[in-house]
Amino acid sequence: MTTLPPVPIPQTKLTGLARKKLPCSAGTIPRAQLIKEKDDIDHYLEANFKGLSKEEVAAYRNSYKKSVCVDMLRDGYHKSFVELFELAEQWDTLREAAQLRSLSWVQRPLEDQPDKLDHFYQYLTRAEAAERNGYLEDVYNNLYALACYFNNSEDKWVRNHFYERCFKVAQTIKFDGGRKEAEAQWHMGLLNEEDGQLLEAAEHYEAFYHLTQGRIWKDETGHFLNLLACESLVRTYRLLADRMLESQDYKNAIKILIKASEIAREGNDKSMEGEASYYLGLAHLAAGQHETALTVLHNYQNISTDLGDDLSLGRAYEAIAKVLQSQGETTEAIMYLEKVVKIARNNFQNLDVVRASTMLGDIYNEKGKYRKASEYFQQAFDTAMRLMNTPLMDETKVHYGIAKAHQMMMTLQHYIEASDLASLTCLLSWKESRRDIEQDPVPVESRRSTAETIYQTAESEEEIKRLPDNQT
Repeated sequence: MTTLPPVPIPQTKLTGLARKKLPCSAGTIPRAQLIKEKDDIDHYLEANFKGLSKEEVAAYRNSYKKSVCVDMLRDGYHKSFVELFELAEQWDTLREAAQLRSLSWVQRPLEDQPDKLDHFYQYLTRAEAAERNGYLEDVYNNLYALACYFNNSEDKWVRNHFYERCFKVAQTIKFDGGRKEAEAQWHMGLLNEEDGQLLEAAEHYEAFYHLTQGRIWKDETGHFLNLLACESLVRTYRLLADRMLESQDYKNAIKILIKASEIAREGNDKSMEGEASYYLGLAHLAAGQHETALTVLHNYQNISTDLGDDLSLGRAYEAIAKVLQSQGETTEAIMYLEKVVKIARNNFQNLDVVRASTMLGDIYNEKGKYRKASEYFQQAFDTAMRLMNTPLMDETKVHYGIAKAHQMMMTLQHYIEASDLASLTCLLSWKESRRDIEQDPVPVESRRSTAETIYQTAESEEEIKRLPDNQT
């Protein structure tokens, strides 16, 4: 059987030039030769493939990002090209920095995300065209669409960039009564609040609030913008007050919380008004202004009752109990805390049960009623066990153990002070078993009086026997 020689496969000039440029080819190719080969390939394609234009060749050769940039320049959108180019450079810089910080960083480069590049092209070019024609509202809408599209954990910096651009454009729109500016102020407030810049956030929310006063504007979900402004301001003021309370700046904290309460009342939202009263009452308590705190917290209690909100009512009772406990009014504090436990149990709020039971145990422990304290601490511990909350279990277990030790200590003290045979027997029995010791049912004073009576009776009998009439 004869073996035929291999049939030679003819190579075109294009495949020949391309094969020389493969990574496996030996040697390095000079830059001048690469440029010449590129021109040869373009000329060959134009000469032999009439249906394939130079632009189509570039589309296959270039990355998608480069093609989008080229299209922007070809269509005359130079501002859009500059903005996209700068964003792409920042994208790469942030990505490289993130890779150095974390080996598990998996964010893809912008070149590998054509959908995002398409959104850049579509909305940036529309915004630029609208800007040329003086349609500022369309500019805002297109930039806002980009901000919403990039509202995810990976691309927040892109979202923030377009929200800032929206803010600048909105300030130039005057024919809508300030609605776009109000929305932009709101978005900038959210960005600053997210970054922890509460003072800057408060400034934007205040501008948002003033722009929406007396307006019936609604957002996409049907909520009134003025109510959203009130909620945002109250929330930010509360966060600012928390920082002030941590630094013991009680005066300014109370001042800003009073302002929050006034805004909440203007918003005509009872739930928000009640929340503002609650935090204001706690601030007065921290400052030691107990009577004022009670007045404000009773207002919160009344609002919660009117709304039929049991959870808020329970919070009001708990806060009032703290104030009463600080004033030494433990009996009233116990009454309110028992209401808290009842409400929490009815609404399956186990954490509230643990907290209120622990407070009750603390009060009874301070009053020296260790048996009652042990009952409430045990209740808190059992509830924490059901929650499977290990840190809470450890905390309540310590409280329960201390109260139980106090209870046993008092019982042992009673037996020691009794100094009788029955007490001694109980002490020896406990020392052998080390189990719970039962509370002595007979008070110490009763034991003492009984022993003294028996002793005096014995002495009287002895004296009677010594009398002459009884002698034989």
